[in-house]
Amino acid sequence: MKTILFIIQKEFRQIFRNKTMLPILFVMPFLQLLILSNAASFEVKNIRFSYIDNDRSTASRELISKFQASDYFIGFENFSSKKEANLQMQKGKTDVILEIPNHFERNLLKDKKTNLSISINAIDGAAAGVENVYILQIINSFNQKIRSELFQYQDADFVPSENIISIPSFWYNNTLNYKTLMVPGILVLLVTMITLFLSSMNIVREKEIGTLEQINVTPIQKYQFIIGKLFPFWVLGLLILTIGLTIAKIVFDIPVLGNVGLIYFFTSVYLLVVLGIGLFISNYTETQQQAMFIAWFFMVIFILMSGLFTPIESMPDWAQKITLFNPIRYFVEIIRMVMLKGARISDIAEPFCIITFYAVIINFLAIWSYKKTN
Repeated sequence: MKTILFIIQKEFRQIFRNKTMLPILFVMPFLQLLILSNAASFEVKNIRFSYIDNDRSTASRELISKFQASDYFIGFENFSSKKEANLQMQKGKTDVILEIPNHFERNLLKDKKTNLSISINAIDGAAAGVENVYILQIINSFNQKIRSELFQYQDADFVPSENIISIPSFWYNNTLNYKTLMVPGILVLLVTMITLFLSSMNIVREKEIGTLEQINVTPIQKYQFIIGKLFPFWVLGLLILTIGLTIAKIVFDIPVLGNVGLIYFFTSVYLLVVLGIGLFISNYTETQQQAMFIAWFFMVIFILMSGLFTPIESMPDWAQKITLFNPIRYFVEIIRMVMLKGARISDIAEPFCIITFYAVIINFLAIWSYKKTN
């Protein structure tokens, strides 16, 4: 036990003596959480809107004013022809083109129906889908108002308008703030990245400077060396989690409905998975650059298939099956469940057992692959 404590003490001294590592541990999580949480947005705003009003009637001006009253649209450039508007969309200077036909208001009054032409720049398919929803909501609102104003009299009889009013109830994020969803996920990302990169490069650094060979010839046992090497990063991972949770609560006012101790309990087991992967990488690399590239390769796959930015349910079936082997997926799922839904230990029992199983398997392989002799 004393041997492990001496190694841990040596590691902490080495970490805090390294002036380049301290900003990575304490400054980078703070800045990344602040920047990424504000930049990684699912909201589509500042949609450049243009229109072609061929009718120039009261109804057409009222429809355009509804778009102008929206917070999502900007620009509102009026073009004289569809050809000119299409040219501006081709140049990337407008996102949506609304064309109002001739006799728009007359057709509404006479035939009680009319057509509108809407062109949307769909290079970004996801954004185009959201923009289409915004446009349809405004048009439906305009349509409902027109029907109530113009179609109330039929055969000289007054017909009261019939409206269906729906009042949605938004659970767990009643303000529909995307930061409530993203901040816990980005916190998972930071804890994983920092602990994985540092742990994978730590032993490799010992190889580069030659101290690993000196340690290997000592009576230090393999398990003592590995525990002493990885334990400081396990503690630092929990420290980064603490900093992130503090920022999430103070800066972003993210609710924490569940037990914070449950988050730390799961994180303590999850970090064993990450540290085991880092140790496994370091066993098969000779330089810090190799360790960094391999760790980053796995991180990119883990991040993109974790459900952090895109829902797992929208992935193909084969991709959803692959995500079952992704530890970040379970951490993102659980931290959101505990923080936003107030989940208890019984609610996260299944993913917790899976992460525990992964921790045992990965660390067994990592320790088995570590050799004191070449």
